[in-house]
Amino acid sequence: MSQLMKRPADNWSPLYFLASVGAGGLAVTFFMYLMFWVPHPNAPVPVFEDIMNAWAKGNPFQQFAIVAAMAGIAFFVIQNVRYLIWNFGKLAEFKKTEAYQKLRHSNGETQLLAMPLAVAMSINAMFIVGLVFVPQLWSIVEYLFPAALVAFFLTGVLALRMIGHFLGRVLSEGGLFDVTAHNSFAQLLPAFALAMVAVGLSAPAAMSTTPLTVGTALVVSTFFGLIATIYAIVAAVTAFNSMLHYGTHKEAGPTLMIIIPLMTVLGIMVLRQEHGLHTTFNVHTNAAETLMTLTKFLTVQVLFLLLGLTVLGRQGYASTFLTGDKNSAGSYALVCPGVALSVMTQFWLHKGLVAAGLVAKFSMTYWVIIAIALTFQFAMVALVLHLNRRHFGKSKMVAVPAE
Repeated sequence: MSQLMKRPADNWSPLYFLASVGAGGLAVTFFMYLMFWVPHPNAPVPVFEDIMNAWAKGNPFQQFAIVAAMAGIAFFVIQNVRYLIWNFGKLAEFKKTEAYQKLRHSNGETQLLAMPLAVAMSINAMFIVGLVFVPQLWSIVEYLFPAALVAFFLTGVLALRMIGHFLGRVLSEGGLFDVTAHNSFAQLLPAFALAMVAVGLSAPAAMSTTPLTVGTALVVSTFFGLIATIYAIVAAVTAFNSMLHYGTHKEAGPTLMIIIPLMTVLGIMVLRQEHGLHTTFNVHTNAAETLMTLTKFLTVQVLFLLLGLTVLGRQGYASTFLTGDKNSAGSYALVCPGVALSVMTQFWLHKGLVAAGLVAKFSMTYWVIIAIALTFQFAMVALVLHLNRRHFGKSKMVAVPAE
């Protein structure tokens, strides 16, 4: 006799939306090649025409980087959209089950915030695709910015409604929140979702030349970014207290590093806002101030990287959920910290060290720091491919011994 062995992903959880988020984040890491190695004198970001011009005039290294970047962006954006659509289908099925109602009345309700997080990431990914692959997009971009603001704003409203349902339920009556199960940073997922909305809303502030668009982007991105920050602080403090009492929940161990992507998206939001304030409202921030700001964000990231790796190592997380017999959708939460560190290292190097004159572009020190960013990136590419095979690989027929 034999029976069909289901894939781990067939036992669906809202955390599988993180598979889409991780793929979208990796697309951003490949966009960094173009952002900092392709000249773009007429726009704050490289567009199709800049890339083609760099290809025609560039050296072999630059041409290789362009090919790698465009291929990486195309592949991971396809994966991003593919897993987003798949998850929406699974969510629709899940809402019809008793397990959904049970989730909505537990601490795990905040797992549903992985959905607006994934949507916000996909909107960002689509904008990157437009910049890289669509000719003459920049000629109509001022018409696209209001549409992007509306899309991100609606996503943010959806996230706030979901958070409101959760907080309204647990704060209106006592005993509805299990403090003993709060022993991880899982409750920071809503803050991450709001921060992803905020960084998307800040993009027009840095790129638009229309004062009303820039001003609107500054206001609404600050609104969602500040809420994300407050929520993260409250959730982290209460969670840390629970972890000191009960230890860190083993399966939720990767959430200890959710602070890392949170810092990256909020850091990029700050950079975009500063650029918009400078170009539109004549508010100046010098390179040294930017370096110090990014260094503070990076310091927080390194702190939580060390904390997370220490706890995961002591718990044997990798041997259990990455190479062992058990599987967890939460393993995809490991992708975001590595992606975030790769992106933040690129910004810290180019917008901080190079801009402040501490490191010469293309010097030996420059390439050492680039190597660190690429190490994080390649490690996350390998991790995503491993997790996809492990969770979404084909179902297998396995032999069942006769009784």
